[in-house]
Amino acid sequence: MSGMATLPRWMGQEDEAYARVVDLSHPLSATTPIYPGDPQPRIFTATTVAGEGYNLSHVHIGTQTGTHIDAPFHFRDDGATIDHMALDMTVGPAVVVAVPGKEPGQTITMADLEPRRGALRPGAIALFCTGWYAHAGSETFFCHPYLEAAVGRALLDAGVTTIAIDTLNADFTGGDEFPIHEMFAAAGGLIAENLAGTAALTPGIEPLLLLCPLNIVGCDGAPVRAVALEPAPSGAA
Repeated sequence: MSGMATLPRWMGQEDEAYARVVDLSHPLSATTPIYPGDPQPRIFTATTVAGEGYNLSHVHIGTQTGTHIDAPFHFRDDGATIDHMALDMTVGPAVVVAVPGKEPGQTITMADLEPRRGALRPGAIALFCTGWYAHAGSETFFCHPYLEAAVGRALLDAGVTTIAIDTLNADFTGGDEFPIHEMFAAAGGLIAENLAGTAALTPGIEPLLLLCPLNIVGCDGAPVRAVALEPAPSGAA
């Protein structure tokens, strides 16, 4: 997908032209991989042109199905639900932390974060790109890399309250400890998970990341269509 758009000023920057639109979302279907125990997605025909005069589908999914974002309520009964989160927390410049080559179940460490640590700032979104989405459909998909707790603390200390990752879970999947979720929930932050297509991002570019959730009242999170807008080369018309 590509196109050209001029967006208004963002965080004090001058107006900027965006040349590429990169889809960072898993396709949503009955076979979309889900966290173990979550509701199985079901998408089926509700009405047809032949029968009722119009096509309509019935979509039955969990709030954490596919590419999605977690609100604090996901891990705290007193946390804000997704409809009460500030929408500007879901849009911002992405500090891309590329961590390819991780082994199954390996942590993303402070050493991995260090090259990008100086770019972290309030309003930015930390985007961790492992490439693990390529394992969707296999058991390896569930044994993904995940963030060590020190990385979460460093992000919050830098004022970063929204993170995104292209694995099923920012924490280890299969255990009973969720340090990243718990610390971001306590801080009133957001966690976007199960992104895909991050290999299509241009290295060295800081894209504008959009993670806008469905405005579902009283819920722990919502599916998103994650999109990155890459700036046009300098001097482009």
